[in-house]
Amino acid sequence: MTATLSKRAISGTLGKAETKVVGVVLQEALTDLIDLTLTAKQAHWNVVGPQFRSVHLQLDELVASGREFSDAVAERAAALGISPDGRSGTVAESATAFPEGYLADSEVVALIVARLHASVQQLRKHVQATETADPVTQDLLIGITAKLEEHHWMFQAQTALS
Repeated sequence: MTATLSKRAISGTLGKAETKVVGVVLQEALTDLIDLTLTAKQAHWNVVGPQFRSVHLQLDELVASGREFSDAVAERAAALGISPDGRSGTVAESATAFPEGYLADSEVVALIVARLHASVQQLRKHVQATETADPVTQDLLIGITAKLEEHHWMFQAQTALS
């Protein structure tokens, strides 16, 4: 026998309006972070070229960060009584296209730099949206943004003189 849970089985500590704002932000951040992680893993499997090893390992670092961040975002949502949705169909609805097949290391780096830039820009909007609604969530998003900016810098540095 399975128990039936209501749509809102867990209640959070924010007001209704704040929960709505934070819920949208956290869900968007979650799907973006999962997509970023999947994109980095796809690139990791398909990178080729003279810088293969360093880019391959750097992509693994990005994947590890993405997984950590998506878990933190999902758990923040759950703590606030917002059910996080990381299902593949949900992520696919807003996923960023990534080329299939083997890709040159320089192309992978350029694609990842662009993808990280887009993620950081979106996170900055989320930081602004949560300033009043929930400074705790804002703080989480600021930390994630800072770390993704570091990844962006590390990838971008590979193309600085080319």
